[in-house]
Amino acid sequence: MSGRLDGKVAVVTASTRGIGHAIVKRFAEEGAIVYMAARNQERAEAKIAELMAEDAIVKSGGVVKFVYNDASKDETYASAIDEAAANEGRLDVLVNNFGTSNPRKDLDIEHTDPQEFISTVDINLKSVFLASQAALKYMGEAKSGSIVNISSVGGSVPDISQIAYGTSKAAINYLTKLIAVHEARKNIRCNAVLPGMTATDAVQNALTEDFREFFLKHTPIRRMATPEEIANAVLYFASDESAFTTGQILEVCGGYGLAAPVFGDLAERSGARG
Repeated sequence: MSGRLDGKVAVVTASTRGIGHAIVKRFAEEGAIVYMAARNQERAEAKIAELMAEDAIVKSGGVVKFVYNDASKDETYASAIDEAAANEGRLDVLVNNFGTSNPRKDLDIEHTDPQEFISTVDINLKSVFLASQAALKYMGEAKSGSIVNISSVGGSVPDISQIAYGTSKAAINYLTKLIAVHEARKNIRCNAVLPGMTATDAVQNALTEDFREFFLKHTPIRRMATPEEIANAVLYFASDESAFTTGQILEVCGGYGLAAPVFGDLAERSGARG
């Protein structure tokens, strides 16, 4: 049985763990040649060895490779894309997964240090811009391609903290639509997946249990997403199944922000949560 990404070449940034790693695995299971774009080659090679031993990937014919990308070094976005495209002779899919924030410093408008705000917005936004600009060169020549940006529901629903992170993700949502409109004539699509709270090590380490519980109280599906659930949404946008879909901002967040603000409290009181 053929995979949904058979023969396609993909680059996934920040992909040695968490959501990025789940995307790499899912793509390889569907027959893609996937480049794990990361800073730490030793860690990436160890992850690649594990993936290439998995039965589902062996059976699909998928391949996982490493390419160097350091989010703090602007030139490595283009070099990573160039290397993957040169090795394979094409580039079909780019997933801009990188994103960062320090919840202990990225606070509200009154208390966030200006430099913290500027640096967070800068690195998150340019990670999408620089990689996409490099990828569009190859996709434009082929008159085909799909860019998937990993944004956040925090870019759609204002929060009481992490103002820089939310602002950067809101900008990425706009950039997604802009790329979609500008590149559609070349048969290049661009969509964004907006995860809610997802069960990754980064989330577990950065957020307190009290905050997680408060957040999930306002999530109708009262749990965190798994990285695999986010990867499945990305797979749809990467595959030809979404060939007529572009410029979409898809929230994969269990309904967070969908209900009235009192939903969490009232549902809890009525026992509707179970």
